[in-house]
Amino acid sequence: MHIYQRLRDLREDQDKKQETIALILKISRQQYQLYESGKRELPMHHFITLARYYNVSLDYLAGLTDTPKKLY
Repeated sequence: MHIYQRLRDLREDQDKKQETIALILKISRQQYQLYESGKRELPMHHFITLARYYNVSLDYLAGLTDTPKKLY
């Protein structure tokens, strides 16, 4: 699975809008949309923020595993 699809799936599974996630990352919705569509690479600090927000491992967020492995 592509990283960008995982970002979208996580967001949609929680019924969140791109605007909401952009606010969490302190970026514009347009910039987040570029990350989610794969047109721009998501910086590591945003990966960490999203892993914490969604309570999943970085490996899951990066598509290296299909097991979310919730963080503590």
